[in-house]
Amino acid sequence: MTLPRRAALALPALMLARRAHGQPAFPSRPVRIIVPYTPGGASDIAARLLAEHLPSAWGQPVVVENRAGANGIVGTEAVAKSPADGHSLGLVSVNHAVNVPLYRTPFDTLRDIAALTVVYTVPLVLVAATDFPANTPQELAALARQAPGKVSFAGTGGAVHLAAEMFASRAGVEMTHVPYRGSTAAHPDLMAGRIGVMFDTLPAVLGHVQGGKLKALAVTAARRVEVLPAVPTVAESGFPGYEAATWGTLIGPAGIPAPVVQAIADATASALRIPSVRERLMGLGAEVVGSTPDEAQAFIAAEVAKWSEVAAKAGIERQ
Repeated sequence: MTLPRRAALALPALMLARRAHGQPAFPSRPVRIIVPYTPGGASDIAARLLAEHLPSAWGQPVVVENRAGANGIVGTEAVAKSPADGHSLGLVSVNHAVNVPLYRTPFDTLRDIAALTVVYTVPLVLVAATDFPANTPQELAALARQAPGKVSFAGTGGAVHLAAEMFASRAGVEMTHVPYRGSTAAHPDLMAGRIGVMFDTLPAVLGHVQGGKLKALAVTAARRVEVLPAVPTVAESGFPGYEAATWGTLIGPAGIPAPVVQAIADATASALRIPSVRERLMGLGAEVVGSTPDEAQAFIAAEVAKWSEVAAKAGIERQ
């Protein structure tokens, strides 16, 4: 019998994992992916896409479990405390790194949790009402300098908040944070001009920008995004090195045998090469990644360091 192509691609790593120092075959039972957020978001969609396609490579079911709470901490703790055999995984967003400087977590993000592969990244967009007096990041900075603390930005306690704090720090200006429970809750006030600006995810604001309800001043990616080709990056708008994004990374508890880690990363990368999977994620405004485990670990460490520095400069105390 001929194996499906994506299963064949993952097979060498799986065979290696099964010979790993007497470890039982992986996977030897169903695999679960804990999504520490409510259903419907990018992390949840990505996890369900993987759950649909990984069983053909592994020969075992993959189930998704939503365990939301405390900005993702509840579900991530469940992953951290699971057996380190690869059968309990998680798919976390940028909140995984942002939580380090914001909250006292019951686990050490870098020591107790292994990053297995970065699945995707999604840029943020700096948006404002169509009649907001600034049209570029430079004009926004100038406006904030003229009236320190008078320009407000909406934030939700995660990367959406800290991206604005990072901009204010880089620009050397003072802006006022107005907290909201979620980004969509801030959109009506933003459109009405009651809030100055907001850094929000591309999928969350794309329809408003394309529909003429909000204007995009810049995107936070390293390069311009395909769906908004005329919108410059923050970096090219006078703030070199500025980059922020939300993302989805597959994680597991620390201590999973290296061959099993590699098998999971390889099978995930194979699934991410399937055209329908790529199209679905790209439809969310995501850039599909599929990194190696070493790249994923380095990426998370860099994100933790970046957002910790931003929070420290903004004077945000850990709760």
